[in-house]
Amino acid sequence: MCTDLEGKFPHTTVYALNREISDHTPLLVNTGDLSSTYQLQFKFELGWLLREGFMDMVTNIWHNTLVEGTALQRWQTKIRKLRQYLRGWAKHISGHYKKEKKEILNKLDELDKKAEITPLQPVEIDLKHVLNERLAELLREEELKWYQRAKVKNLLDGDANTKFFHFIANGKHRKTRIFQLEDGNRIIGGDAQLKSFITIYYNQLFGPSLETNVSLDESRTEDIPQVSELENEHLTQDFQESEVRETIFQMEHNKAIGPDGFPAEFYQVFWDVIKEDLMALFQDFHQGTLPLHSLNFGTIILLPKKSEAKQIQ
Repeated sequence: MCTDLEGKFPHTTVYALNREISDHTPLLVNTGDLSSTYQLQFKFELGWLLREGFMDMVTNIWHNTLVEGTALQRWQTKIRKLRQYLRGWAKHISGHYKKEKKEILNKLDELDKKAEITPLQPVEIDLKHVLNERLAELLREEELKWYQRAKVKNLLDGDANTKFFHFIANGKHRKTRIFQLEDGNRIIGGDAQLKSFITIYYNQLFGPSLETNVSLDESRTEDIPQVSELENEHLTQDFQESEVRETIFQMEHNKAIGPDGFPAEFYQVFWDVIKEDLMALFQDFHQGTLPLHSLNFGTIILLPKKSEAKQIQ
């Protein structure tokens, strides 16, 4: 595909339909536009960490959100408050970012054209240097945005990778897009029908299990290795802040986010800000008072494992 066409129509796909009795195969071109019912999930952008004052802003929002109640209620309220604020903040800075980038490029172009005719004044040379540094900062943030979406392993410092990451992310989006599924002899197509079919399928798959006559005799332990009293004491002791921190900082970067929209990098960068509220969750969990049904949930993502996948298996 031409890179210019890729840039203008990044989510376009071509799908071969059933030709039935015709000698020709009809092709369905889908521009990939999101349906009106689709709601974008909040995603914490790694590029935000480069913005001046961002760290202090997040810290203030977290500490100024005062909540009475359980540890889980405090945590969920603070995460929700921060997510709502960042969603609105991101929309505002996105427009400002595009405007600033355009103004800088226009000013640099103006200075370059002037330099072809007459030598630039010292103040103009200094201005050009400042503008180039600011443009590099903006482009670095844009590069991180597409690096995060492309989910590639390495980010090459100093290289212009933005277009590469953009194409990788768009290609993955096209490959994982589901346009129709088969259920026996029935063809399911359209966002509403696909959503209903997939929801019913997984409700049945993960719903209440069927009754069974299988039973386990928990009194029979002679053939099962037992832990010692010392080992049991070690296993049941309170969670330590050091071990929780070590686990969080072992999490890999640029991986798929959870339902809250915050990646591992957020928990690592803001560990000193969130650790008190996070450790309170672990304490409630250890004491058996943490309502897991309000916390233990996830997002099911359908990823085709082969080209032109038609069935859920």
